[in-house]
Amino acid sequence: MTALDLSSPVAVVGTGTMGQGIAQVALVAGHRVRLYDAVPGRAREAAAAIGARLDRLVAKERLTAADRDAAHGRLLPAADLAELADCSLVVEAVLERLDAKQELLRALEDIVGEDCLLATNTSSLSVTAIGGALRSPGRLVGLHFFNPAPLLPLVEVVSGFATDVSSATRAYEMARAWGKTPVACADTPGFIVNRIARPFYAEAFAVYEAQGADPATIDAVLRESGGFRMGAFELTDLIGQDVNESVTHSVWQSFFQDVRFTPSLAQRRLVESGRLGRKSGQGWYDYGDDAEPAEPHTAEKARPPAYVVAEGDLGPAGELLALVREAGIAVREEEEDHGTRLVLPGGGQLALADGQTSVEFRDVVYFDLALDYRRATRIALSASQDTAPQTLAEAIGLFQALGKDVSVIGDVPGMIVARTVARIVDLAHDAVAKGVATEEDIDTAMRLGVNYPLGPFEWSRRLGRNWAYALLDDLHLRDPSGRYAPSLALYRHAYASDKREGSSS
Repeated sequence: MTALDLSSPVAVVGTGTMGQGIAQVALVAGHRVRLYDAVPGRAREAAAAIGARLDRLVAKERLTAADRDAAHGRLLPAADLAELADCSLVVEAVLERLDAKQELLRALEDIVGEDCLLATNTSSLSVTAIGGALRSPGRLVGLHFFNPAPLLPLVEVVSGFATDVSSATRAYEMARAWGKTPVACADTPGFIVNRIARPFYAEAFAVYEAQGADPATIDAVLRESGGFRMGAFELTDLIGQDVNESVTHSVWQSFFQDVRFTPSLAQRRLVESGRLGRKSGQGWYDYGDDAEPAEPHTAEKARPPAYVVAEGDLGPAGELLALVREAGIAVREEEEDHGTRLVLPGGGQLALADGQTSVEFRDVVYFDLALDYRRATRIALSASQDTAPQTLAEAIGLFQALGKDVSVIGDVPGMIVARTVARIVDLAHDAVAKGVATEEDIDTAMRLGVNYPLGPFEWSRRLGRNWAYALLDDLHLRDPSGRYAPSLALYRHAYASDKREGSSS
């Protein structure tokens, strides 16, 4: 099955931001495009807006004047649904209401030909439920574009329970022919991106609610240590707190209030107060004209230790030993069957976040996971009220000697980056085990859809097969609500590795 022929007209119903963006993508790909909106005059207004954007592309030398003029000639506003009768594809981008989408698609079934592909751009509703109202649900497929559609490459091609394989294949090939990067996905709450991305927001909010750190510090750690392009607080302010919370609530409800997707009470209060982010002038941060930028907590300068003793290989943080030596700090290595820590001159220990808390041990400071310890510009440390001041000072001085800013947060198990990455990895493994998508498509979706520095499976391979399971298992012991319980898929993944290595664990 191939992509739609360019001679075949396509239609977009609904002319909001997303509808206009999808229409522009199809138009630039070479199709004749018909725009329809139930509100009189909206389709013509949308066509004019698309034309203006094409003019800007010409001004930026991203489109030739000849191609722009040809595209103008292929864009036709429609005053009535009947004008879409000869289209080979109709994409609906109307209100996110099940009844509205079903009513529209039922009407289209009476107008378009039997071979016309019907698509919904829903981001939160079930494609299966939308198709349930149709006589021929097999030709309905989800085409979830990301905003702004002309710029972002990812398209989730979602197969409902009744979607024909041929329909999904046509939609997939069409998206690729339009210059997009499609990923195939089963009809599951949140599809790929909105399902697997929930912990990125949820864990940041949980650390805040536990008074582990303030939003600016958490965001800085996610960016400067975790390698994420934006922190969770600044990103939700950009998206809109109401929009982000609505998606979270929809996924949580669709999974029968699964505790892994529980919304944040702190975010709920933000929405209730009308602090919706940039669009309202205030969210987690203040965007007023006179507002001072929120600064992360950064520790004062401390004296670095003269040496450290390395017990074990430090696992995913192993590259730190080379950095310590390069900074002129002596490293003494000792073989340890179970040790993965640094011992500081005062006798305290420095360990990678593992899902346990500092207060459980005599004198331990935890440090957070980094995407790349050499390139990271900030490291978070976690200590309890019982941690010796000398131990914390030596830990701060050590990372400062490596050229890092240091943020000291509360005694939060799993810290910030580590618990976030572990939960993302877990949800990704669970999604593959349940047939939602392939490992490759999930990695592609998370890199392109939300700009993650690595896909979950890339991260999993880098960190080791047992890392995420072990961290979540420790977290689950400390919070037995089920939120951190590792999935059966992650357990199997970790256990299979142990079995091959001859372990009986």
